[in-house]
Amino acid sequence: MAAESVTGTVRPPAGGARPRTLADTRAKSRPFEDPERLTTHSRIVHDTVAEIEGRVAHAGLIAAAPSFWSWVRRAAILHDTGKVAEGFQRQLPPGGPPWGERHEVLSLAYVDLLAEAAGWSDADRLMIGTLVASHHRSLHSASGYSAGKPSLSELYNQHTRWDEAFTLTPGPEGPQVQVPRSVHRELLAWLAGALTTDPPPQTPGAPTLAERAGRFLHHLLENWRRPVKPDHGLLAVLAQGALTLADHAGSAHVPLQTHMPLDTDYFARLPYRPYPHQGQAAGTDGHLILMAPTGSGKTESGLAWAARQLATMRGRPRLVWTLPYRASLNAARLRLQRDLVPASGDRAPDIGLLHGTVAHTLLTQAVEDDCGPDQGEPTAAHARQARARAGAMRLFTQRLRVATPHQLLRAAIAGPAYSSVLLEQANSLFVLDELHAYEPETFGRLCAAMGLWERLGSRVAVLSATLAPPMTRLIDESLAQQVTSHRAPPGTSPVRHRLVLDEEPLDSPGSLSRVRDWLAEDHSVLAVVNRVAVAQQLYAELADDARKSRPDDPHAALLLHSRFKNRDRDAIEKNLLRRHPERRHGETDRRGGLVVATQTVEVSLQLDFDRAAVECAPVEAVAQRAGRVNRRGLHPEGPVEFRVHRATADLPYDAGAMAAAWQALTDLVNDGADTLSEEDIDRLLAAAYDSPWGVAWAEAARRARDEFTAGFLTFTDPFHDRSEFADRLNETFDSVDVLHHEDVNEYRLRTTGKRGDPLLAAGLLIPLRHHQLRTYGAQWDRALRVHVIHLGTYAADTGLTPPAGTGSIPPQEPETIL
Repeated sequence: MAAESVTGTVRPPAGGARPRTLADTRAKSRPFEDPERLTTHSRIVHDTVAEIEGRVAHAGLIAAAPSFWSWVRRAAILHDTGKVAEGFQRQLPPGGPPWGERHEVLSLAYVDLLAEAAGWSDADRLMIGTLVASHHRSLHSASGYSAGKPSLSELYNQHTRWDEAFTLTPGPEGPQVQVPRSVHRELLAWLAGALTTDPPPQTPGAPTLAERAGRFLHHLLENWRRPVKPDHGLLAVLAQGALTLADHAGSAHVPLQTHMPLDTDYFARLPYRPYPHQGQAAGTDGHLILMAPTGSGKTESGLAWAARQLATMRGRPRLVWTLPYRASLNAARLRLQRDLVPASGDRAPDIGLLHGTVAHTLLTQAVEDDCGPDQGEPTAAHARQARARAGAMRLFTQRLRVATPHQLLRAAIAGPAYSSVLLEQANSLFVLDELHAYEPETFGRLCAAMGLWERLGSRVAVLSATLAPPMTRLIDESLAQQVTSHRAPPGTSPVRHRLVLDEEPLDSPGSLSRVRDWLAEDHSVLAVVNRVAVAQQLYAELADDARKSRPDDPHAALLLHSRFKNRDRDAIEKNLLRRHPERRHGETDRRGGLVVATQTVEVSLQLDFDRAAVECAPVEAVAQRAGRVNRRGLHPEGPVEFRVHRATADLPYDAGAMAAAWQALTDLVNDGADTLSEEDIDRLLAAAYDSPWGVAWAEAARRARDEFTAGFLTFTDPFHDRSEFADRLNETFDSVDVLHHEDVNEYRLRTTGKRGDPLLAAGLLIPLRHHQLRTYGAQWDRALRVHVIHLGTYAADTGLTPPAGTGSIPPQEPETIL
């Protein structure tokens, strides 16, 4: 067993040192006045597993493994036992010397001892040991070395001197005994009690802790070196996610919420007579595809569907509402807060909002631990990690969350940081709002994710005003269980628009003159273009005209695109919703005012305008833009003018999609159509997707689905480092949050200190495309963990403008979609 006991404590009491006991053994460096004890932390994590089990239950694939939650509970008791080592204890106080070993490796010795004493099966021993070993680091690298932190197979190998690492460690003051015998015996007794088994016998000549740890780690590494069956690998990753989530929650002392803001009687409490399609959604069990016009209550339909599922699913399912544009997330969150039910004692429902870069930072930091040697200055590192754990838990605690699919797809990376995200996708409800908005590669990957979610016992609803037949077929193919499709009946929405096609660009002199005339007549006008730089120029041309027509209105002219700081965009969205709400019955006054926007205006914002001039875009985007004009058909003039201008460039869309849309619109007008009804939109979709471009679109989406499934969602190597996959996925989505150099000091103040938190600083971040980082002079700040841009100017009303010398409209300036 371990060598003889030595004197050593984390914080020796006044009057001199005494032999360390189990009560003196700490798991954390915080709170500084009384750091958390190892036994306390282990018990908290164990109890948190019960909360997670109550949420996820035995959903989907987990039902095939009756021992699943037993594995996680036992691993929770054992996961940090290696922190009993003297080297770990000495590094915990501020300024303590880094230990340089991995505590989870020493923990394997205690797994081995307790498995032997309790008579666990080989399968149980293997899985519990795997969870303990992998809760901070990957077991293997992907290709000989890890793109992220070194894997355990890189840190411990044939060159490791195990006795020096975990028994007697050489030091300047003589050999250091890592595990005092008396503390070892106390810990074994405590573990036996916690696991309701007899303590391991004290057998002369038995292997040392170091020998047990080395042998067990070698066994695990060999077992997971070769590919395994996909279901076995996925089950192991889910168990890893359960343990890491429990560890995050236990470390942060943040409980998982049980309150669901969506009541199961939501549909019965609607304050109006529901549309037929809303009733159909509310009566659907299982997966749903719903196609209904903008302004006909799709959001309420999705909520009614989710409420129905909540009543029939086990555990406490989560509801995840996804939107294609990050610029739409907060508006959706505010709407749900307005319409749903807060927990007792709260003023508003607690609805999560997932920010991409911030979430990645928090999840990455949260799985770091105190083992060093890459920990840096201990006090700052420990404080940062504690904040990260608390912040990361706020990504999980709510039962209703609004997000883009990017973070959901990142769960495919798995590993210690993202396996908890994957677990949270089990026993959940996913509402994919406006699914049409994605290019074929992302659409295909989302279909692959739907298949995975189904395997995890989750259900999916797809809502859209414009879903082409190839899309519905691909969704249906991707799900094994029945998919119920409902479509709003003809006439659900009145004819709202007079369609006009215009060959002139929207920013031509004649087009600008027409918009100025509308503003002078006190119409409210929406102008939508496809690129941020064009939107900024158009706003500069027309804003003063809008202000002249409404001189006392501070929001007479507004600009919305993706390249605002999060906090500024949130303020603009609030002003938009107040300034241009849906027209009510009997309302006849003209409203005036101008909004210039990119496609960020197409989703989730319930806006209403008198006139619109928009650039041509794919058919779905054109229909969404029309849905913000005379939204419910209540304009006193009846159908109002909706003018579609030929675009001068295809970006950010595919050239084939743009050509197919313009041809379909032209054919519609040539056939005599002068309005844009819901039936007309169906004709446009059919024409566009029957074109060679549409056929190629469906083939590309199906290929992307299959490749993503094979490359990311098979989990045949579940404990290999997948950091390189994370990089590939980021590049695939081509989106990154950046910080303007003028905001560095404020960002640092918000993220550091006792109350610092990356979530508090999220309002300062600006979305960019990866390929634009060089244009804006971006540099990675290692301390802040964010790209800082040093070029380009920023204003709260116009957003980020490209640096001088890149051209008035850079050739690669598309809207940031995700």
